[in-house]
Amino acid sequence: MFQHILVATDGSPASAHAATLAVGLARTHGAKLTAVYVVDPYPYMGVGELNPVGFQAYMAAAQQMAAAAHAQVDALCQKDGAPIVLQARLVENMGAASGIVQMAKDQGADLIVMGSHGRTGLARLMLGSVATKVVAESPVAVLVTR
Repeated sequence: MFQHILVATDGSPASAHAATLAVGLARTHGAKLTAVYVVDPYPYMGVGELNPVGFQAYMAAAQQMAAAAHAQVDALCQKDGAPIVLQARLVENMGAASGIVQMAKDQGADLIVMGSHGRTGLARLMLGSVATKVVAESPVAVLVTR
């Protein structure tokens, strides 16, 4: 049924659970699997322009976090049965929801799997929900897990 699954990862427990489901679905359907980590735009652009060291430190930390998140997904791909080849992708300079949706389009994914942090009430209103935005913007099916 699914040919190419994109899993959004940020290294959190919610995304680890989503990755477990995505790997299982990829095995069941014989689908390709792509893991995407989105680096939010640098939050201090005025400061970054004056002090490029801050921007470089931010990007270095983001790349390390992305590598760790991708390694978590890859470890799941290597255990319990035939290994799954994982494509790891990093998106920069986009918000999380837009980056996930754009990567799904670019890679030709037919399913996005992602975790939700389960915020409710005021926290959800103030922070918004990446999962809600992805569901609203995605041209393909989205499986959101908690």
